[in-house]
Amino acid sequence: MPGNNYWLHTAFFFLLLSILSYFGGFLVKEKRVKVNYTRKLNHFAIFFLPQLLMNFIPYLRTDLTTVLNGFLTLLFLCIYIEPIRRNSAAIKTMFLSFDRPEDRPYTMLWLMTQFLGCYLVLIPISLYLIKLNAIELIYIPILINGIGDGLAEPVGIRFGKRFYCTRALFTKRKYTRSLEGSACVFVTSVFVVWGIGFRLTDIQFFAALIAIPVLMTLAEALSPHTWDSPIMYLTGGVTIITIVKFI
Repeated sequence: MPGNNYWLHTAFFFLLLSILSYFGGFLVKEKRVKVNYTRKLNHFAIFFLPQLLMNFIPYLRTDLTTVLNGFLTLLFLCIYIEPIRRNSAAIKTMFLSFDRPEDRPYTMLWLMTQFLGCYLVLIPISLYLIKLNAIELIYIPILINGIGDGLAEPVGIRFGKRFYCTRALFTKRKYTRSLEGSACVFVTSVFVVWGIGFRLTDIQFFAALIAIPVLMTLAEALSPHTWDSPIMYLTGGVTIITIVKFI
């Protein structure tokens, strides 16, 4: 069973995530900040808070803790379902931090299915990379998604001039993305591969440097609205496995 440090680490993670979500919701509600910006506070928090907390409350990572993290995060997201949030002013405010008007009424459906999809993709890819003795390479798609996709929307909102359309699950409604936002994914991919690619042989490194930025950018651009993370993880993971195994 996970030790006390795991539970303390997890408790602090959800506490800090709640505080950041409330702050983001306050900015949307009181300061009229666009939710397209504040939802990225949650995006970066979910990716990077656990790593930051490991410096202060470390615990031994195992397969069990990985499954628990997914289950507990999914359980935490349940506080945002309508019957619960309508009875709590604090949770209503937290919900505002990622509830884009254009996503309604699918905000929660897309949020929870995307999160579940991420785990269903990352777990088998991680297990296969362990088999290849290359588990550290899982951070390539994770960082590209965490940083590149995290920046794509706010950069597109602020600087986007060249737009294209994408669809979403469960609806025929069309949504726009920008080439400027997608460029964030490409540039981030180059830097991430350059920084982590030391694990690869020379030929594998150059193959990754050529293939991964292009494929990850296309994955982000062509994936359904709000469902880019699982598609990017799948694309990046399969590409890395192919390079390590066959090149």
